[in-house]
Amino acid sequence: MTILRWLVSILAVVLIFAGASFTLAALRPAAEDPFFDATDITGVPWGRDFQLLGPDGKEHGLADFQGKVVALYFGYTRCPDVCPTTMATLAQAVRLLGNEGGEVQTVFVTIDPKHDTPQVLARYVSTFDPSFIGLYGDKQSIQRTAREFHVLASRAAHSTPVFLFDRAGRLRLVLRAEVTPESVAHDMHLLLAQPLRRGDRMHNQSGRTTTKRIRA
Repeated sequence: MTILRWLVSILAVVLIFAGASFTLAALRPAAEDPFFDATDITGVPWGRDFQLLGPDGKEHGLADFQGKVVALYFGYTRCPDVCPTTMATLAQAVRLLGNEGGEVQTVFVTIDPKHDTPQVLARYVSTFDPSFIGLYGDKQSIQRTAREFHVLASRAAHSTPVFLFDRAGRLRLVLRAEVTPESVAHDMHLLLAQPLRRGDRMHNQSGRTTTKRIRA
């Protein structure tokens, strides 16, 4: 009888531990469904691409940065506060990533093309990180791109979000100006950790996929 009670006790302890393990596993986020600090906007029908000029005078879009996480920000070089603070935050986030930082591309789109020439842009973004790139265009192309991303693009009142794209060129997250470098690095790391499947494609502004494929 004593042996029977002992066996029942052992079985009860095993079941309790098994139940606890199951509960912890259920609470733990799945690898393919991570918890981002930023607002997850995956699947929105806007913010599909951009086509603007770079320091080399050539057009650049998401396909040019395939395989990288892209941080897109609209601002202007004479902005006295929010723009430099945001750019410094992005630069610090990239540094916090260590070697992974090389897999992130920050893109600064000027909303003041009259003043922000390619030379001015190049000097400005490089003061934060040499890997950062500044894009520009005429007034019409800047406004068209701003509308695509639902942001205001005037010096009097410009929007301050940072948009994060995954390595397949999909818009995934929107960051606000008050975000910390640690939070940005956390979200960038999660996006970088998501595997690229063979056949993932970059998206262009028409909503159709390009023929450029990402290597798995």
